Amino acid sequence: MDPLEALVTQIQGLSSTPSDVTRLHTILKQSDDSLRSDSTRLSPLLSQLDPSLHSLGFLFILDASTAGPVSKTQAENVVPIVTRFIGACSAEQIRLAPEKFISVCKRLKDQVLLLEAPIRGVAPMFTALRKLQVSTEHLTPLHSEFLLLCLLAKCYKTGLSVLDDDVFEVDQPRDLFLYCYYGGMICIGQKCFQKALDLLHNVVTAPMSTINAIAVEAYKKYMLVSLIRHGQFSTSLPKYSSSVAQRNLKNFCQPYVELANSYGTGKIAELEAYVKTNAEKFEFDSNLGLVKQVVSSMYKRNIQRLTQTYLTLSLQDIANTVQLNSPKEAEMHVLQMIQDGEIYATINQKDGMVRFLEDPEQYKTCEMIEHIDSSIQRIMALSRKLTTMDEQISCDQLYLSKAGRERQRYDFDDFDVPQKFNI
Repeated sequence: MDPLEALVTQIQGLSSTPSDVTRLHTILKQSDDSLRSDSTRLSPLLSQLDPSLHSLGFLFILDASTAGPVSKTQAENVVPIVTRFIGACSAEQIRLAPEKFISVCKRLKDQVLLLEAPIRGVAPMFTALRKLQVSTEHLTPLHSEFLLLCLLAKCYKTGLSVLDDDVFEVDQPRDLFLYCYYGGMICIGQKCFQKALDLLHNVVTAPMSTINAIAVEAYKKYMLVSLIRHGQFSTSLPKYSSSVAQRNLKNFCQPYVELANSYGTGKIAELEAYVKTNAEKFEFDSNLGLVKQVVSSMYKRNIQRLTQTYLTLSLQDIANTVQLNSPKEAEMHVLQMIQDGEIYATINQKDGMVRFLEDPEQYKTCEMIEHIDSSIQRIMALSRKLTTMDEQISCDQLYLSKAGRERQRYDFDDFDVPQKFNI
């Protein structure tokens, strides 16, 4: 019997029970090299297997058959096969060979990009990462691939679905960097600037021994989003950031640092002139659109400052103070800010007067109480999780041995020595 036909027979006979599947896994690993050497003969074998019943064997053959370069014509045939497999496969079986499954899924991404149809990979990649996950707290290498496809296909809302998960387990640091970077870009696309700021903050403050390109690009967007969201930016990173990031990140982002300094003056004409002068740099970084939103946010920031000084003000005065072209343009900005909940005001259409109001929220509605309660419950759950993780790390032998080597022989904090003597 042909060795490949014999292998298909074994796959069909050893895919029913967990013990049989474990035995099959050993056989497939031993046959991996021979499968790759016969990669051109493997495609017909897939039709003899059921991806839902023979998931592990199907995965090994699919991985070997798609390992080489794939043309655009071949990709048209391969993408439906991989998509069907991902939808039908058994999560328990594919988790026995996660590297193979990840490799097949990454090739799917490459093939849909080759076909210039990233949207074809969005749904299968989401299914794949959920099947690969042991729990929603686990960050897989497929998360960043899924978010990249969502970005390229402009399926921002779909991408948000995985960003709501609390992540506590990460296999590789690069996965976390890309997940937070792409996630931040998706949130920017949805105008969820606070969430974007949190994700980009995770990138620039994550532990790193050397500066990487992902952190540099994230820092540029972090500055811009901070200006849009808060109207200010400080180049000083938190103390828990790596020393490498604190020393070097701003050196790679000098045009953005200068943009933030110009923004801080509150002079719209100077800011627009700086943006015009450096438009090519921002365009090269694919950040020009975000920079334009920064300029637009300055108008809003200046209008917000007026609410702290005046109770009523005419649209003409707002236009003059904020340096807008006309009262109509001022009205459009004020209406948009009212709609977004950034200010509370009413406009009298008869005389063109704007009346600024206090925040009407009394924090005593049922919806607000439920929102506060759910936030408290989530924080309590997070606190319990952090306590458990702290206890696990405190008992970890690798951590204890490393901490013991790096700790000084005598720690001043170990001694109860008074700083001053009262006589």
